[in-house]
Amino acid sequence: MPSVPVVIRVGLVLLVVAAAIYDLRFRRIPNWVNVSGIILGFGLNALLFQLSGTAKAGEGMLLAMAVYLPLYLLRGMGAGDVKLMAAIGALVGPGNWFQIFIATALLGGAAAGFFALIKGRLTDTLCNLYFLLKDLICLRAPYRTNPQLDFRSAASLSLPHGVLIALGSCVFLASLFAGDKGLSVIISKFFTGIF
Repeated sequence: MPSVPVVIRVGLVLLVVAAAIYDLRFRRIPNWVNVSGIILGFGLNALLFQLSGTAKAGEGMLLAMAVYLPLYLLRGMGAGDVKLMAAIGALVGPGNWFQIFIATALLGGAAAGFFALIKGRLTDTLCNLYFLLKDLICLRAPYRTNPQLDFRSAASLSLPHGVLIALGSCVFLASLFAGDKGLSVIISKFFTGIF
């Protein structure tokens, strides 16, 4: 993966810290945070890399929207989470965004399992995961058959996803300092092993 300039790293940290604080405190991520991130992403990439940077920002934003928008439509997360990931994609580009996405997904899965265990709802959560996969395979919206699968429902067990995105971004940034043992190498070896 290409190197991430220091100014983009700083912008990423500022963006995800602001989003995490708002998500922890108010359980939402305001539009001004996300729009600022998108403007910052396009602006910095255009300034540093001209037209190719603008294209990279657009590709990162579109990839994030393509992955996260279906999750929003299935009521698995809020619109603020989708917009935050789009802003991150605009900042770091598609390849680096994908690494942040993988780190966030792994951290989110671990946090969800731990949270469900602490709340005494691990069995319910595993059953919900089964029904979620079953409904998706049958091309049904899972929230229609089980209200616990709708993040807006009081019955759902939800985590502030903005915090998990911030943690995933920090793991990505830390991996940049690891050099040859960075996150991109680990991910590529993982996928090489699968295929």
